[in-house]
This record gives sequence, C-alpha cells and structure tokens, in this order.
Amino acid sequence: MTKPESGKILQWVEIDSSALIHNIHQFRKQVGEKRKFLAMVKANAYGHGILEVSRIAVNAGADWLGVHSLEEGILLRNEGFTCPILVAGPIPVDNLKEAVTHDLRLTVYNFETLDPLSKICGQLQKKAFLHLKVETGTYRQGIRKEEVLSFVKKAQEHSCLVLEGISSHFANIEDTTDHSYAQSQLQNFKKIVEELEKNKIEIPLKHMSCSASAILFPDTYFDMVRAGIGMYGLWPSKETFLSCRLQKREPLRLEPVLSWKTRITQIKKVPKGSFIGYGCTYRVSRESVLAVLPIGYYDGYDRRLSNSSYVLIRGKRAPLRGRVAMDFIVADITDISRVKLEDEVVLLGKDRDESISANDLASLVGTINYEIVTRINPLIPRIVI
Repeated sequence: MTKPESGKILQWVEIDSSALIHNIHQFRKQVGEKRKFLAMVKANAYGHGILEVSRIAVNAGADWLGVHSLEEGILLRNEGFTCPILVAGPIPVDNLKEAVTHDLRLTVYNFETLDPLSKICGQLQKKAFLHLKVETGTYRQGIRKEEVLSFVKKAQEHSCLVLEGISSHFANIEDTTDHSYAQSQLQNFKKIVEELEKNKIEIPLKHMSCSASAILFPDTYFDMVRAGIGMYGLWPSKETFLSCRLQKREPLRLEPVLSWKTRITQIKKVPKGSFIGYGCTYRVSRESVLAVLPIGYYDGYDRRLSNSSYVLIRGKRAPLRGRVAMDFIVADITDISRVKLEDEVVLLGKDRDESISANDLASLVGTINYEIVTRINPLIPRIVI
C-alpha cells in the first residue's frame, strides 16, 4: 500500500520496508549465513503489523518466523506463509490438534503434553516438531535441568514426536552492563546440551540468542538466532548499546521502522484562563490555539503522557495540553503558523528536523520502548512505504 491521501484515514502506522530490510541484513551479517535466522513477529510484530512485517522479513531472508500464540501461527498459515513457524508461548492441550494440523513448531516443557500430542499425531498421521524449552535461570516457562533427560527419553518413545530444537531465554541481558548472570545462564544451557550429547541425544537446532545477545555475545548464536526488538530498529536498552561500546564493538546501525501519525480534526481558539480536557488538569495562561487529535489511550497512546508529551506538526513541537482521553488528545499550536484542518501530525517518528522516538515516550512514562510500540492498537491500519 502507499501513503494515504489527505482525509482518507484519521490515524495510521507507517512501516518503512527499507529500514526493516536494512535491520534484518545487519543481524544476518552479524550472525552469519550458516545459522538460521528467526524473525520474531509476536505481539502483532511488536506493534508493527504481523502480516506486513512477516512478508517483508521472509522476502529479506528470514528462515523462520516466531510467534507467541497458536492464533498468531494459524493467521500466518492462513495467509499463505509456508516457512517454519515457532510458537514460543503455551498451547492448551485441547488445542494441540490445531497446532499439528497447521504444521506449527511447538515449544514444550510439560510432561503432560507428550501423550495427548502423540495420540493427535496418530489420528492425523502427521509428525509434531518440538522445541524443548529448558530452565536456565529466568524461572518462567521451561523445564528444570534435572528433568530434561527423562523428558527427552519419554518424547523419544513416540516416533511421531520429533525433537527438532532446544532453547532457553535470558533473564538479565538487557538491564545491565554486568553480564555475569547471563553468562551463568549460557553455561547452564551448554551443560544441558552436553549432558544430552553424552547420552547420544543430538537435537539439531539449539537456540538461545535474542537481539541483545546477538549484538553482544557470538557464543550464544548456536544454530539459530531469534531477533526481536532490534529487528524493528530499536535498541533493547541503553545498557545494551553501552555494553557494545565497552566491548569496543561497532554497534549495529539500526533504523527505526515505525512511524505513527494522525490528523487534526478541529482547530479552536480558547481564551486566557481556559481549562483543557477532563479533570481541568491544564489551564492556559494566554489566549491559545489548540488542535484536537482523534487518538487516545484506547489506541495505545499512554494516559501517563498527559500534560507531558508533545507531537510534531509542520516540523515543530506541539505540547499536549490536558489529559489523554480514551479517543482524543489536544495539542497547543499557538506558536506554529499556517496549521490547517486535517494537517498530518506525527505521534512517533520524524518530521523535518524534529523526531519523537519510542525511547522518548518510554522515558516520559517510566517504561521501555517495547511497551510503547506493542501497545499501538492493532486495528489501526499499518501501511508499508
């Protein structure tokens, strides 16, 4: 699709395909051609649009796609994606049949999954490809290392269950420049793999690397690398960037992929002393000109940005006045000339020499860039440019 014509839609998200391709190629160059590259498109591709991003990623050379839920995997299959798709999150036992039917790779760690899954495979006369999630120190989903060998042996009792992968996930690789805990998790993972190999069990795809570890630690690459936030041009954290510099490594040149835009739906003059919005939390100290924008916390624009954020109009910063409501925000355009009804407004992205990043908004509300982009309402059109 192309950029919308004036007046056609009131808010939209633009996906810069060239930036996304560039970022994928940066990671591919980093990890090498021999390893599999998994593009993580869970959570509506981190708010960017799962279908739009998946098409670009596969065309750009991604070998696998990663999702969180069964529903996301089925959506991709129904849209014609034929590449391997890994469901990283849980699937209820009652829904395993759908997962096998749609040829989805399953993340497993519960013994209770194996027998029902084997019966389903027998009924469908199909194999299920499993990725065993092992606990290395995050203490979220995953099987304890003491149970890994017995789990694998039980799975091997069923010829229709194929242990294709073994994986884990870092707990503290982004939030610090001290990576001793991450290194201990990596060693735990290696010990589990070594124990399996001592028992003549070789699992083809070993994967533990996320965006941060892909940037910082080549010894985490194994057979497949899972790229998430970095693929979208956002650094996992300031600490990750600093760690890269401290290691004297050249940082990846990541380019933000997403811009979020809306239009002015009303311009009004208000007299000095007027209260703006719910709760009368802001009062203008002069005669002011305001722009009403049709976007609010339902759309994912955080209510904590009330009276603290700004938008870009004609390349200028327009501060927010009053509370972020469910469907509206109000910007002060008193000092911006030639503003017209239905002018384009940048909520996130660039406009001439000014920009608003996901990190900027995250710092205003005390969160991380992940949350800013993933919470953008999936009903808002995603437009590839």
